[in-house]
Amino acid sequence: MQNNKLRDNLRETYNKYAQERESNVMQEWKIEERSKFLSLLQQEQKRTLLEIGAGTGRDSKFFQDQGLETVCIDLSPVMVELCRQKGLTAYVMDIGDIQFPDHSFDAIYSMNSLLHLTKAEFPAALHRINLLLKTDGAVFIGMYGGYNHEGIWEEDSYIPKRFYSFFTDEDLEQEVTNVFDVLSFNRIHFGPENPMHFQALILKKRSSS
Repeated sequence: MQNNKLRDNLRETYNKYAQERESNVMQEWKIEERSKFLSLLQQEQKRTLLEIGAGTGRDSKFFQDQGLETVCIDLSPVMVELCRQKGLTAYVMDIGDIQFPDHSFDAIYSMNSLLHLTKAEFPAALHRINLLLKTDGAVFIGMYGGYNHEGIWEEDSYIPKRFYSFFTDEDLEQEVTNVFDVLSFNRIHFGPENPMHFQALILKKRSSS
């Protein structure tokens, strides 16, 4: 029941701020991390990509323009409509209940979406991502963290304020290595006074899974 309430709040918030987010300029470091993942996908000749929590569809449009067959999912119907307006295949879908057959995608991309799950939900989401991947599939996970937090983030400027789970680097690495091989784990710091940083991981499906 609590998770339903959290999802309802997230959906309300992202519906409300969808047009504002559509006009946001993407930070250079995010562009760089996205490009690193694209390079891997091109090098390994990946064809199909699922974006989890696609938002306005900016990243999916980038991958589609680079020749990938891209599918988007998002909790917010307004965000999904923005994706579709960009010519993307997009569905309203909950990250906790992704409705695609196993082994459907060569790659999965998640920029600031898994951090809206509770820490109890996080391991199951990783296992579901693993099942959705084809053999030798690749994953990008990007999220804010660097310290332990679970709950409504009081510094959030959006109303309703959003639920976040933040992990220390050590805890996040432990979670992902339970499921995937880690190809890279890049940390983007925002200054010595800021306890938060960005965690960008590129992961690989294990051959045994």
